[in-house]
Amino acid sequence: MSSPEAVVCCAPLVRDPLSAEQSVDLARVFKAMGDPVRLRLLSLIASHAGGEACVCDLTDVFDLSGPTISHHLKVLREAGLITGERRGTWIYYRVCPDLLARASAVLVPDR
Repeated sequence: MSSPEAVVCCAPLVRDPLSAEQSVDLARVFKAMGDPVRLRLLSLIASHAGGEACVCDLTDVFDLSGPTISHHLKVLREAGLITGERRGTWIYYRVCPDLLARASAVLVPDR
């Protein structure tokens, strides 16, 4: 009888895993996206030409009050997923593609 061959049970790391600090930062991003209204707002903003939408384009889509929409936009802004720029009486929101790319890179395995 021959000796059994060693079986490798664990695949080696092919990239550095998240540090504890990076995990905390990205958890805040994923938590902000974890609300259906915020995820839809983010999608609506990203769906507009240039990844930018006026708040007036966002408020009529939901059966929610203006202050509630403003709160959700604030959470997305504080998480770094969007930026806002006031132009006259309106605020235009833009997605932050670098942060979205960083968040999605965590979920995509290296090949």
